[in-house]
Amino acid sequence: LPEYEAKVKSFFEEHIHDAEEIRYVLGGSGYFDVRNEEDEWVRIHVKTGDLITLPEGIYHRFTVDEGDCIHAMRLFIGQPVWTPFNRPCEEHESRKWYVREFLEAKEEEVVEG
Repeated sequence: LPEYEAKVKSFFEEHIHDAEEIRYVLGGSGYFDVRNEEDEWVRIHVKTGDLITLPEGIYHRFTVDEGDCIHAMRLFIGQPVWTPFNRPCEEHESRKWYVREFLEAKEEEVVEG
């Protein structure tokens, strides 16, 4: 892969997307890191045969594991757009949607429960 090291480094930069990110791992393995409700990292190890879906607007990053190789397919509907918006981007519409749908909704459940 041309400019492999630069690509891996750019994927590890914390960011969001303005569309859902769906990945199917065809080979190899790596880590998706996502933020939980307390803004702490949660590490998800993905390997051959795994499918992962990240909602629009979630802060995340990716890196390969010690195998230093992954072959993943991105699945999407419509025209593919691959634009990362690096943190901070709290005013981005996709981030606002994520906070409203997942973080604020979870807070309301806790208060009601």
